[in-house]
Amino acid sequence: MKITLITVGKIKEKYLKDAIAEYSKRLSRYCKLEIIEVADEKTPDNASETVEGGIRDKEGERILKYVKDDAYVVTLEIKGKLLTSEELAEKIDKLGIQGTSHIIFIIGGSIGLGKEVLKRSDYALSFSKMTFPHQLMRVILLEQIYRSYRIISHEPYHK
Repeated sequence: MKITLITVGKIKEKYLKDAIAEYSKRLSRYCKLEIIEVADEKTPDNASETVEGGIRDKEGERILKYVKDDAYVVTLEIKGKLLTSEELAEKIDKLGIQGTSHIIFIIGGSIGLGKEVLKRSDYALSFSKMTFPHQLMRVILLEQIYRSYRIISHEPYHK
């Protein structure tokens, strides 16, 4: 299985880069992992909905350049479906059994995802009704994918 994370913006903090590197290394036993960073747009303070929509669309165009037609796309959205770790593991496992060989997870920028990206999404996933910094979300998502593979493989993982 190939897992791709498409994310908006760069990671600047060393501790987050270290965590991402650690989970990337751990995941290499289970899947082929690719992380793609697309440039984020600067959002002016008090930007209008029109300006924000334009920013989401520009970031969305950059994201969609990397989305393959045969990939299963999971967008991270506050209004998405909340899953337990076991349910996420089951979803990843079922997709593999059904013949899906590429899952793309998309983490938007600070103001969310554009309409075209949301249209292309096969599944909207939420981690919480709370908002997290998108840089931290990358670490949380990688940890949960790693946990999913441990569950699928019936290997121990702390609860």
